[in-house]
Amino acid sequence: MTETDTAGLTEITAVIGLAAAVALLIFLVLRTKVHAVLALIIAASIAGLAAGMAPASVVEAITTGFGATLSTIGLVIGLGVMMGRVLEASGAAEKLAVTLIRWLGRKKEEWALAGAGFIISIPIFVDSAFVILSPLVKSLSRTSGRSLLTLGIALAGGLTVTHHAVPPTPGPLGAAGIFGVGVGEMILWGVILTIPSLLCVVLYAKIMGPRIEAMIEADTGEKLSPQEAFAEFEDRAVERERELPSLTISVMPIFAPIVLIFLNTFSTNLTEAGVLALPEWLVQGAAFLGNPVIALLIGVLIAVYGLTRGQDRQGTIADLEKGVESAGIILLVTGAGGALGAVLRESGTGDAIGEWAAGLALPAVLIPFVIATIVRAIQGSGTVAIITAASISAPIMAQMPDVNMVLAAQAACLGSMFFGYFNDSLFWVVNRMLGVKNAKHQMLTWSVPTTIAWAVSLVTLLIISAVV
Repeated sequence: MTETDTAGLTEITAVIGLAAAVALLIFLVLRTKVHAVLALIIAASIAGLAAGMAPASVVEAITTGFGATLSTIGLVIGLGVMMGRVLEASGAAEKLAVTLIRWLGRKKEEWALAGAGFIISIPIFVDSAFVILSPLVKSLSRTSGRSLLTLGIALAGGLTVTHHAVPPTPGPLGAAGIFGVGVGEMILWGVILTIPSLLCVVLYAKIMGPRIEAMIEADTGEKLSPQEAFAEFEDRAVERERELPSLTISVMPIFAPIVLIFLNTFSTNLTEAGVLALPEWLVQGAAFLGNPVIALLIGVLIAVYGLTRGQDRQGTIADLEKGVESAGIILLVTGAGGALGAVLRESGTGDAIGEWAAGLALPAVLIPFVIATIVRAIQGSGTVAIITAASISAPIMAQMPDVNMVLAAQAACLGSMFFGYFNDSLFWVVNRMLGVKNAKHQMLTWSVPTTIAWAVSLVTLLIISAVV
């Protein structure tokens, strides 16, 4: 056997080993008591050994990949969940939603709720945000006479699209770290790519909300939304707003870090491209303040000192620590995903698949998008789907010519929006909070809108990747 034949056989073994590792990963997550973190490490070990790596090298690649991934995004994830907890506990999220509804006014409540969800989901976990705002949806439906499902689907749609695509939400942040792209670029492209999906989900909510309610009433005899007047909502909103923080301080913790990150991205890129000749101290200052760690730190401090004035020290620290507790498992999953990606890079499996995929007459961004879609459909968690797709595809995409890595990272995020159903926790949160109990009605309420968002994001992604 020649040296070339031996190398070819090793590549085939590596690819088969990766396929077996991914199949085992999905089986462990779906059918056993093994947690996703453990499953990712097991999959990384099998993929590395199958590719011919020495056992010691496999372990070194896993630990190095784990540490390298968390060194770039670990603190950002921790700070993001701390800020989200303060926004959640202080009523800042509710304040933003109530204000948008009052600004947009009568008959535009679904657009206001979708817009509020689009912003609120950036720092706050999507499940928690929907639970917090669902009483507002019910109150608004009862007092305005609008369809409960129209308002609920619009809110959930706004929450879910940014949850899947815009950092510092953990999934997109993990994808940014694994692909090695800037957080500012991920935020910008996440917003651009998800706006068309949001518009289509809101239109679906307007058209189908009343029809699903009529279907529920015909099938079960239950009625979801009574009719009253919009003025009552305004009166209640005025009363409720007295208890909530001001709009300015409610949105400052969200927008201040985003503005700082964008200033860093633009000043660095424009200076390097020779478009602007900014002083070095200004570029360095923007780079420091706009680093995601420092920007999020500033956001958390604004939230702490702006939103918790009526709360004692112990209560504020307890809220921050509650946020940190929820960050632990996210950090482990993200780090484990980085470990799998490191093994694929070190073993050469990513190179082999990348060279093969480069010869296909298909857009490169379809690779992470399809992997994320499959993993999401099988095991339900959007975050695990994003991290798995990013871990597998990043080493492959790195070997392909002319690939926009930001769009590739976004492809891993957007593919994870596919068909939320029984194995998706948000499926149950949305349907239970809205009072939808029948499986057919539940799928129309949540599975179809998420699939619409997924399909529209794919079209948008393909169009943009063709011109960028």
